[in-house]
Amino acid sequence: MSDFILITGDKAMFNPNFGQAIVTVRPGDLIGTGKDKINGKLVCVDGDEKKVIVPGCNYMTPQYSIPGVGMLTIESLAGNQKAQKTKSSGKPVLLKGASFQAKFQVMVPAQQPSIPNPISDSTPEYSGTGTFNSMNTKVKGT
Repeated sequence: MSDFILITGDKAMFNPNFGQAIVTVRPGDLIGTGKDKINGKLVCVDGDEKKVIVPGCNYMTPQYSIPGVGMLTIESLAGNQKAQKTKSSGKPVLLKGASFQAKFQVMVPAQQPSIPNPISDSTPEYSGTGTFNSMNTKVKGT
């Protein structure tokens, strides 16, 4: 099945629900490392999704009223987000596809006020999902 090829400048849009955690999300930027270009921008190839990092995102959970801070990354792509046939630099190009698996890593735990010390969230990471927004609306890969 063909879908639009991702290029430099496209966005990884994270959904705010990461299990119990609600994250204040921001988009992540894709930077392509393929040798081919679309609209003058390098195409994204397998592995480029690993470089998408969005630090400094606040989060809360129902149990903790003081927000914490963490970092968003792409954990893994869906099967329809990596081309089977279309390649650049010998690697499969990335496709818009459905939704990827995302990870939220806690850097500063959320807390619940308590005397004498606040209680910290002990969960080191939460799982969620996201999608890609592409500026490429012409060139598809399979």
